[in-house]
Amino acid sequence: MKFKFGYIFTLVGLSAWILAGCSTPAAQQLSQSAQSAQSAPKTELIVSAAASLQDSLNTLKDQYEKQHSDIKLTFNYASSGTLQKQIEQGAPADVFISAGMKQMKALTDAGLVEKDSVLLQNKLVVVVPQVKEKGTGNQSITLNDLEGPSFLKLAVGEPTTVPAGQYSKEALTKAGLWDKLEPKMVFAKDVRQVLNYVETGNADAGLVYLTDAKSSDKAVVALEVPEELHAPILYPEAIVKATKHSKEAGEFLDFLRTDEAMGVFSKDGFSAPAETTGK
Repeated sequence: MKFKFGYIFTLVGLSAWILAGCSTPAAQQLSQSAQSAQSAPKTELIVSAAASLQDSLNTLKDQYEKQHSDIKLTFNYASSGTLQKQIEQGAPADVFISAGMKQMKALTDAGLVEKDSVLLQNKLVVVVPQVKEKGTGNQSITLNDLEGPSFLKLAVGEPTTVPAGQYSKEALTKAGLWDKLEPKMVFAKDVRQVLNYVETGNADAGLVYLTDAKSSDKAVVALEVPEELHAPILYPEAIVKATKHSKEAGEFLDFLRTDEAMGVFSKDGFSAPAETTGK
């Protein structure tokens, strides 16, 4: 009996030793690879983007990081004019996506960005607060209606720094309304603040992009501003020359042009730029 038990223990021990000897290198290699993947520092890409891109890019952030586990995306949202000044002053950024050609051209001319091209197109609309009362509905308006007593405050992006404000001023000027409406205007630091003024009732109407209007359940589109009244609303993209991650920045911009990304942009109200309006 002792011999039998001794034989069994010896056999079990020998088998365990053999299995351990055979599996240890592979297991150790797998464990080391997993630990290496977890401990490897991620490349952070700082994307300075117009405030109107916030919803779309936040959605795409999750998708991109799942596909690129070595990349961490950090977004800096503000008006395009503010972002332009930040880059000019040396603020860290790898990618710049503007809501206006003017801001991108200034950085291109200064040699601060490269490989700029048009990514998206948008529309300018007038929004009003969502009507909640039973039995009433939101009605369409004309630009001339903004002169009436129903619109005591009109929210507009600051024209000197906010592209939406620049397009608004151009459209209202061509329509012969800017000087008439200016006393009513409440100027905002970016297009999202314009929308907020309308949503909270601090303005009776506001000029924003279609994409901003689609993101709101407290404001509705009362008018699409005729496109012939302003320059095409284009969103150029570029790599910031000061970046230390040019390759990764380029790959991210390539991703934004994929069907997957364009599907998200389209759902949010953007469109691909017409060939005739590209650079």
